Parts: sequence; C-alpha cells; structure tokens
Amino acid sequence: MTDPTPLSSLSSALADVVTRTAPSIVSVHSHRSRSTGFVWKPGLIVTADEALADEGEVQIGLPDGSAVAATIAGRDHTTDIALLRANTNIAPVKRAATVPALGSLSVVVTTDRDAPSAALGMVSASGKGWRSLRGGDIDARIELDVRLRDSQEGGLALDASGEAFGMAVLGPRRVLVIPTATIERVAAQLETRGRIARGYLGLGLQPVRLDDGVGAMVMNVDKAGPAAAAGIRQGDVIVAVNDQKLSGVRALSRTLGPASVGTVVDVAVRRGGEPASFKVTIGERPEA
Repeated sequence: MTDPTPLSSLSSALADVVTRTAPSIVSVHSHRSRSTGFVWKPGLIVTADEALADEGEVQIGLPDGSAVAATIAGRDHTTDIALLRANTNIAPVKRAATVPALGSLSVVVTTDRDAPSAALGMVSASGKGWRSLRGGDIDARIELDVRLRDSQEGGLALDASGEAFGMAVLGPRRVLVIPTATIERVAAQLETRGRIARGYLGLGLQPVRLDDGVGAMVMNVDKAGPAAAAGIRQGDVIVAVNDQKLSGVRALSRTLGPASVGTVVDVAVRRGGEPASFKVTIGERPEA
C-alpha cells in the first residue's frame, strides 16, 4: 500500500470535517424563502435574519429528511442573526473562540435544496470589529473567498480543525462571516428577551450646519421619553455629547447600542443661540 499523498490527506481531512458537522446543519423554510441554519443549543437554531421572511410559518428541514415547525424566538436586523425554536434532539455545533488568520482555509457547510452542501474557501480578510450599516456591532471583520447561493446563507464557516468560527452571510460584494463571539452575545439575548435592547433618547433629529461644525436640531420630542424628562425641547440644537462635538445624526444614533441603555450622558445644546446642558439617562427603545 502506498502512502497517501498530501493532497489525498487534505481531501480526507476536509471530508471528515464536513461529515462531523453536517448533522447539526438544517434547512430553513419561511414564506417564499429558503436558507440554512445550525443548531446553537438543543432546540435552538441560528440562521441569517436577512434570509428569513417577515411573515408566515417557518419549517425546519432536518438532516434525516423530516421537517418540524419552528417559531421565531427573536431576531436582530443589525447583526443579521435570527434565533428559532424547534423541537429537535440534534446536537449543537462545536464553536471556536478564535478568528482564523488571513489566508487560512475554511469550509462552509450549508444546505442546498435540502441536501447537505459544502464549499472550500480562504479567509480573504480578517480584521478588527466593525459596525454594520444597520448599527450592529460585529466583533471581527471576516471575509471569505467562496461562492454561496441564497439558500446557503446562514451556513457554518469552519476552521481547519473543524470548529465553527461564524455564520456565512451574503454581503454586498462578498461572503461575510458573523463571528461566533457576536452570535453568542446576540443569540443569548434573543433567547431570554426575544429582542436586542437599543438606546433611546426620544428625539426626532434633523442635521443642521453650524458656523463651527454640525448640529442636530430637535424636530420633535417624545413627551414620555428620556430627553423630555431631562428638559430638552423642540427647537434645541444638539452640538455635543459628553464633551464630544457632534459629527452627525447618524453618528449619534450609532452610539445608542445595547450597552448605552441606562447610562447618563451630558448633552450640550444651543437654545435660542444660548448654550445649555442637560443630563439624559438613555432609555430602552420601545418595540416597534
């Protein structure tokens, strides 16, 4: 018997990784939509929020070919994570705590037309945490040089040891990975609360140009909101928060993440051309 070649050894190792992971991968069927999901905890499945329909029933296609109904435990549009509850006894995936280095090989295990599917790629970008266009905090920036169909979104990205380092989703130009650390943080809140807490000032703001920078004019005030309780009124122009000059309304909104709820901020405004300052305790954004 001849010794295995490096290529055949690699092929066998990759096949073994897929074989060990595939039993924890499921297909997700929602209204006119199909995606991939994986078992995060017993009875709890994570999938890509963007691929999940906003209405209708959800069905989970199991590896043995059967299907079970699922309910949405919670979803977070800002991090593209949705959590589903389903009556299954499938074992959870083994999750990695680290992010693979640039150039590392990665196997993405998904479903395609309800059958197991896998794709081999490379980590083409690996960097620090970033904020999504919808305001979600993503713990690391990971991009994969791999092609995925829409139905494969929500699959698992595995490192060379076969541990999952995140969920593969379709970005604007390439495949992105929502890292395990983000999934752990967000899914835990979705499991217990059904939603992610977001900071709330209770203000409708309009950007305005000032002689010395940018401001945010208060166009309307929620009378029951935190800003109203602190004394901010319609017509005030916010110029700084915690002594930091305002760079824009969007930048202000991005500071109102989950960690901001309950904190006290010093809001500097101009009222009728005169400076004023208010201490606002950031509240939790009401459910839509």
